[in-house]
Amino acid sequence: MADEEESEGPVVELGEGEPVEGAPIARVASRLTWPQENSSVREKEGDAVIRTPDGPRDLDEVLDESDETYFESRQEFVREVRAIVGSGPVQTAE
Repeated sequence: MADEEESEGPVVELGEGEPVEGAPIARVASRLTWPQENSSVREKEGDAVIRTPDGPRDLDEVLDESDETYFESRQEFVREVRAIVGSGPVQTAE
């Protein structure tokens, strides 16, 4: 039988600070099965708002800047999006 401490679940301390707008691109990518065509990603997740170093952006707008028509894997998709939006610290909501 599990003791009382385990039944309550793990304790996780959350940091203090401002919230961040948008979803991480990895979370959006994990909701899809791969491979996917660019048009299929737009149809299923194009309205998703993703986090970028320059602030939140619609995934559909980011994919407008991509020449890729087909993503073989989740990693390929994430790599392409990061090549467009960059990587680094994400702005917090004001």
